[in-house]
Amino acid sequence: MRSFLFVPGDSRKKFDKARDGEADALILDLEDSVALPAKEAARETVGDMLDVPRAGPRLFVRVNALDTGLTLADLAAVMPHQPDGIVLPKCEGPEDLRKVAHYLAAFEAALGLEPTRILAIVTETAASVFTMGQYAGVDERLWGMMWGAEDLAASLGARENGAKQGYHEPFRLARNLCLAGAAAAGVVPVDTICAVLDDLSVVEREAAEARRDGFGAKAVIHPKHVAAVNAAFAPTEAEIAWAQKVLDAFAADPSAGVVRIDGQMIDKPHERAARKIMAAAERGD
Repeated sequence: MRSFLFVPGDSRKKFDKARDGEADALILDLEDSVALPAKEAARETVGDMLDVPRAGPRLFVRVNALDTGLTLADLAAVMPHQPDGIVLPKCEGPEDLRKVAHYLAAFEAALGLEPTRILAIVTETAASVFTMGQYAGVDERLWGMMWGAEDLAASLGARENGAKQGYHEPFRLARNLCLAGAAAAGVVPVDTICAVLDDLSVVEREAAEARRDGFGAKAVIHPKHVAAVNAAFAPTEAEIAWAQKVLDAFAADPSAGVVRIDGQMIDKPHERAARKIMAAAERGD
C-alpha cells in the first residue's frame, strides 16, 4: 500500500467517490473530521462503508484517541464489520499500543477474526516523540507507524510547522524518529499528509523525499494528491532491474554474504532491499 486517503466518516458521498479512485487504502475517519455530536451517527455510517464489497482499496478506520474516552465505543461499532486495519491517533508509546491491541484481541476472539492491523500515529504529542524507539516486539498487530505535524505543533506551542517550504526542525526531528522507529520495529513507516492542497509540486516533492529516505507509504487528504504519491512510491524500471540482479547473484551463490555487481560490493541488507522492491513491483505498488 502506497497511498492512504483520509475520508470523513460521516460522508457516504465522499466515500463512494474515494472508493472509485486510485488510493491503495482509505482511512475512514471518526476523529478530527467528525464533530462530537455526530460521532454516534458516523459510527453507523462507517459500518455501512465497511459492508461494501472489498474489491477496491483497503479500508482502515481512524478511531478517536484513547484520552477521549471514545476509543472503545468506536471499536465496538466497527469491528463487527471487519476493517482491514485500525488507525490509532495520538499514540504516545507502547502502553497505548498494548491497550488498543488488548481491546482488539477481545473483539477478535468474540467475532472469530484474524488479528487486525494497527497503523499508529506516533508523533502527535510532545511526549510521543520520546518513545518512538520502543515499539519493537510490542504487538504483532502493529503494521505501520505514521508521523503527523498538525497536532504536534499544537502540543509544542509552535506558531507554524513550515510545511510549504520544508518542515521546521522540530517536525523534521519527529519525521526522522518515526522513520527510524518503524525501521527498528520492522513495520512500515508512513509519511504524513501534504497540507498544501493546490500546489501539486509540494506533494510531489514530499512524496519523492519520503520514498528516497525509506518511507513505505504516504497519507493524503485530497484525492488529487493520490496519483503523485502512487507514482513516487512505485519502483522504477531501473530499481527493478537492479533488484533482479541482486537476487540472481545471491541465488547463484546462496552461501555468499557479499556479491559483486557492476563493480560494487552488495551484501545481505541490499538483498533484503531488493526483495522489498520486487514485492512492491509484483503488487503493483
